[in-house]
Amino acid sequence: MEVHGATALVTGANRGIGHAFAVELRARGATVYATARRPELIDIPGVQTLRLDINDPSSVEAAARRASDVDLLINNAADTAGGPLVGGDLAAIRSTMESNYFGTLAMIRAFAPVLARNGGGAILNVLSAVAWSTVVGNTAYAAAKSAQWGLTNGVREELAGQGTLVTALVPGLVGTATLYDFARRHGIDLPDGRVTDPVDLVRLALDGVAAGEVEVLDPLAAEAKAALSGPPRAFAL
Repeated sequence: MEVHGATALVTGANRGIGHAFAVELRARGATVYATARRPELIDIPGVQTLRLDINDPSSVEAAARRASDVDLLINNAADTAGGPLVGGDLAAIRSTMESNYFGTLAMIRAFAPVLARNGGGAILNVLSAVAWSTVVGNTAYAAAKSAQWGLTNGVREELAGQGTLVTALVPGLVGTATLYDFARRHGIDLPDGRVTDPVDLVRLALDGVAAGEVEVLDPLAAEAKAALSGPPRAFAL
């Protein structure tokens, strides 16, 4: 799909990977709807801001009506703080699954007809390499990302007939405030040279969409996927 001239909607555009997507899309000549639950926090020149809560069906439907010219949907927004599955807070676990799985699904269900009317277009879901393993201290997030990966593979098949490309972006360690906060809380020293800058990740992702790729991996994610041929193991931080 050609990114230049596309009309994209990015969820969770107020910070981190979503912010980097909105900036890079503008730089590549796309029209951008930058969305967040608090759109006043979005400080990106040249974008159209929209309030969007992916867990609120009425908010999702309103966004689909407002952004009826979209042909590229970037599903980035998600709760990352699920914690441990056995001893963690069940409400936090449910919230993480709700946003990563059901929130992403709600966006796809609302925007699939929009994309069809606009020629097919593309959907990019931001996943994580922990979907293929797990991560100590946040196993609920890993489980939610596993579900989101299955969702991505499913809707890819279902939307192929309308010409919609569905791409999974699967990063390993991305240098966002969320990652650094998690590492600090758990006393983790992140490995030198193994953390991907969000800007570099977004460029890799958009190059992949432009090339029609169904899965885009950074080096750590490629290692995690290759390890699936062996016994299950935790993602190494």
